[in-house]
Amino acid sequence: MAKKNSKNWLLIPIIALIYLLVFVAEKVAGTSSMLVTVLEKGAIYALIAVSLNLLNGFTGLFSLGQAGFMLVGAYTYAVLTIPMAKRAAVYQYYNGGCITFTVPFIIAIILGGLLAAAFAALIGFPVLRLKSDYLAIATLGFAEIARALVQFDGLGPITNGSNLLKTYPTYKTVMFPFCAAGICIAIILLLIHSTYGRAFKAIRDDEIAAEAMGINLFRHKELSFVISSFFAGVGGALLAMYQGTLQANAFKSSMTYEILLIVVIGGMGSVSGSVIASFLFIACSEWWLRFLDAEQFIWGIKVPLLRSGFRMVVFAVVIMLIVLFYSRGIMGDREISIDRIIKKFSKKKGATK
Repeated sequence: MAKKNSKNWLLIPIIALIYLLVFVAEKVAGTSSMLVTVLEKGAIYALIAVSLNLLNGFTGLFSLGQAGFMLVGAYTYAVLTIPMAKRAAVYQYYNGGCITFTVPFIIAIILGGLLAAAFAALIGFPVLRLKSDYLAIATLGFAEIARALVQFDGLGPITNGSNLLKTYPTYKTVMFPFCAAGICIAIILLLIHSTYGRAFKAIRDDEIAAEAMGINLFRHKELSFVISSFFAGVGGALLAMYQGTLQANAFKSSMTYEILLIVVIGGMGSVSGSVIASFLFIACSEWWLRFLDAEQFIWGIKVPLLRSGFRMVVFAVVIMLIVLFYSRGIMGDREISIDRIIKKFSKKKGATK
């Protein structure tokens, strides 16, 4: 056992090396490069995907409300951090708004997560008694209601209605979302490997057997739902910082579908898979396939089909192929570990001999 743990400790310098490479990439490529953009958004989406995987993959609850909790976290952060001197310009249609204070951005991020968790606890009492598709529809309904309420003119002095929120603090280095996402994912991993995590997995595998073992089904479902929503709220706050401006229309149901797609591609029940799939998803959708949206000529001959929007068609085909050939996702329910890497390397080495 001690030998196995000593191998797993090798993950720490590997993770440190990854962060070092990210730091170097930002300095070399510059903050405006597509590489840094993919790293920024990929880190934020990784956190949100892992938070959804905690609920869908590890607890077996099919929720489609992640965009709603992200919206709560994003708006909480933006509303609480807009400088007082700029509120009159931002809330010009609502006489400067009704918020007369600001809070530090770190506290605002945490408050965004806490408010999202509070909403999850509130709606969890009725919706978590539903199962499967009914739970998905109920949580999707919450997300749509939250988006409509934020744009409601009566809440305009707080949310600015359907108008943009802007001039709130943003980060200046890619290391901030990387560090924030890394800390949150590490906390989720600790939870998964705790007694609560084992209870979540037991509920996912067989609710009747889990209840027979003395696990309180509703309490653990509620706990998973609230924790997942907290980190979704934190992810929403980070996404608001990434975007620089905020509007409720960005948090449509399609955003939840994107996050769910990342979880499925990475593997339900695999944190490593969600992280890897997040960066691949962002890189493909916003960088690697972008050339397909512009006309291309080879030896003076126009390449057919290449035009605005064709990138998303190819992207959809790529996703279909991944789902067809990797029905359980890239990682399945496995995680990256030093032991597995060493075993695979040893097998390949033995095969070459």
